[in-house]
Amino acid sequence: MQIKQIAPFSMQQVRNLDPYCVNGLEKDVAYLKAFEVDRLLAGFRETAGLDCKGKSRYEGWESTLIGGHTLGHYLSAVAQACVNPGVEKEDQEVLYAMAQKIVQGLLECQAASKGRPHFLFGAVVLDPTNVELQFDNVEKNLTNIITQAWVPWYTLHKLLAGVLDAYELTGYEPALQVAKGIGDWTCERAFGWDQETQAQVLRVEYGGMNEVLYQLYAFTQEEKYAKAAHIFDDEPLFETICSGDRDVLNNRHANTTIPKFIGALHRYLTCHGKMIGGEIVDATRYLEYATCFWKMVVEKHSYGTGGNSEWEHFGKDGILDKERTNCNCETCNIYNMLKLSRRLFCLTGEVKYAQYYERAFYNTILSSQNPETGMTTYFQPMASGYFKVYGQPFTKFWCCTGTGMENFTKLSDSIFFQEGNRLYVNLYMDANLTWKEKNLKVTMEADLLAGDEVKICVRSMEPARGAACVELALRIPSWIAGEPMLKIDGKVYQGAIEEGYFVIETVPVDTEISLILPKTITVQSLPDNLRSIAFQYGPFVLSADLGKEDMVTTTTGMMVTIPANKVGGYDELVLPGEISIEELIEQPQKYLQLVPKNGQEGKISYPCFRLNFANLEFMPHFLRYKERYGIYFVVRTKEEMDQIQQERRAALLEKPEGKIIDTVQPGYGQYENDELHRMYDWGGSVGSTDHGTSRYAKSGGFFTYYMCVSPEIDNYLSLTFLSEDNGKSIKVMSGDEVFYEETLDYTGEDESYEIRVKVPREVVKKAEKIMANGEEHLTIPITFRGSQGAESARLFGFVYMMNY
Repeated sequence: MQIKQIAPFSMQQVRNLDPYCVNGLEKDVAYLKAFEVDRLLAGFRETAGLDCKGKSRYEGWESTLIGGHTLGHYLSAVAQACVNPGVEKEDQEVLYAMAQKIVQGLLECQAASKGRPHFLFGAVVLDPTNVELQFDNVEKNLTNIITQAWVPWYTLHKLLAGVLDAYELTGYEPALQVAKGIGDWTCERAFGWDQETQAQVLRVEYGGMNEVLYQLYAFTQEEKYAKAAHIFDDEPLFETICSGDRDVLNNRHANTTIPKFIGALHRYLTCHGKMIGGEIVDATRYLEYATCFWKMVVEKHSYGTGGNSEWEHFGKDGILDKERTNCNCETCNIYNMLKLSRRLFCLTGEVKYAQYYERAFYNTILSSQNPETGMTTYFQPMASGYFKVYGQPFTKFWCCTGTGMENFTKLSDSIFFQEGNRLYVNLYMDANLTWKEKNLKVTMEADLLAGDEVKICVRSMEPARGAACVELALRIPSWIAGEPMLKIDGKVYQGAIEEGYFVIETVPVDTEISLILPKTITVQSLPDNLRSIAFQYGPFVLSADLGKEDMVTTTTGMMVTIPANKVGGYDELVLPGEISIEELIEQPQKYLQLVPKNGQEGKISYPCFRLNFANLEFMPHFLRYKERYGIYFVVRTKEEMDQIQQERRAALLEKPEGKIIDTVQPGYGQYENDELHRMYDWGGSVGSTDHGTSRYAKSGGFFTYYMCVSPEIDNYLSLTFLSEDNGKSIKVMSGDEVFYEETLDYTGEDESYEIRVKVPREVVKKAEKIMANGEEHLTIPITFRGSQGAESARLFGFVYMMNY
């Protein structure tokens, strides 16, 4: 692999002028300015035993064991806003003052540390006599997120990333002092781990601790930080992914996994060829880890929007249609995938990273914000008939709230890149570049929503000083329809094509360039169902308007809001007899009629398409935020649909379709320790997110969930086990009543399998009403343990309460 020296321009040099992005930045800046610094610092001051100045911590996740993670995201977002030329100078001054106050507050907390020197943490304090207890508990595999530990290393990563961004982007020196203190504390703790403890810590989500420690090493050149970072490199995982074996990502928590590979790439970026610990580091393999992982995620686990995951987890390779639900495409995942893609592009110059970046940027990142409120999504459903749900300003503070803050203050950071005298243009939108080193001002006009033309003007900033002639590389999009046309000062130019770019070797000053990028409607299919299709217009994935009927939300996990119900039948498009499936897929432009429209009070024109054989209207998905939508539809002929409906009716008569009453995810704390399910652990149980999620009871122990039931119909527990647990037992109880007890003896060939257990009516009759997440629920306790005090089999994946 040829290593390039491509670099992004500093954020001060690029201004994004796209109207949608300008609005997104304005909404984000207004949100950032609305925060109270003393409330963000309240948890940190509490941990350090300092006066909280009459301010309480914020609500939601900030009032739990993950509290403090938001401050790290906030610092990153504010630092980006402080150098973003799209932010008014007055706003930059306000935000810079807030960042300074936060950094000074963190220094005060470090100086007063009640833990090891420089300890800094903002979560709810479990034990005032041991403020580091969450970190101790992780080392002991005590990970109940309500009473023991909720990913403290993940939280620390966000904090360290924030102070490093504040230092790097604004130049505020005290921020580096805070970062070094965190690094020193981390070194002292991590250097004391044996192999078993290290392995245990790496099994619990830790964000990108390797990434930020490598960054800290790059800033300071102090070897201890590189050594500590390497402790967080999950080499067994890296090797597993690089093996290329099938389904190696199956059941892995996506946002636990992606940052690990960003960290692996940072080992290559910061340590390769350096003398560390008396040896020259060869980190070539770490670059391979990152490229293999990226390829696997993008080619085998990503939807047309660039998003990935279902219920935060990867599935089997190429299984995407079957995993379309109301909980796909966690926004944090794409925040991290874009970081990885951007850095891989800079190292390799391979256009595939820029192609993916464009796809995910438009269709997931821009799609994640409500343009009226500035609030952002946690999930973006891929099952047709659902809708986007956004956070709230000061009561939720999901992980995706934090990454959402960051996303919309850096919308300009991957438009232009440079390599020596070459200027790369990777995204086509209204933007300006100030290239001081070359005395050049580059202006780009590109509204791909409204037309096909990109105009680029190269001017001298100071004509008297003279300007350099540069080489221009214009990305050829993967979605282009037909031959592009390139003109220089109005004359057709036959530019060379190199590795997916039009290259103009010499661009004189005062040159105007026109690039025509013809668009058309195309169809994307999902690998596990080629008839499950989505329409795309140029770079924009389209979604259909499915109305605003009954848009009710519900709560899952730790205060995560999701759409509660769907409309749209079975997500099928039924073709009239004269249209074949092949014809629709190969020539969709014949059947979607363009109907231009104006949006956002006339500010933005956008293409709208009406499907002429169905009552559906499609528009670019990132612009849709008020209604239910459909992206993917399964195409059927009328004859096929008639047959399917007959089969469904027959199946319904023979065996009614099950309805999910409740679900809990053993081993993943957010979805088992929430207000509704209230996991109780007596005598010890072990949860794992290492390869899929699971939980088992230790010898003599048990664990209990409170689960919803329906008194009118028979209730069944759906339990999933692993075949490798054959010989182990499982006992299922409610109160003192045992209603299932077996030793596993699975004879099939699957890695995992499901059983259904009927819950006795007399048990359901004992259900009690509780209030959780502001709603009333009828619940019973469900307890799991091994037979005769033995260690139990693992509950794997999800536990469902069903009725029929």
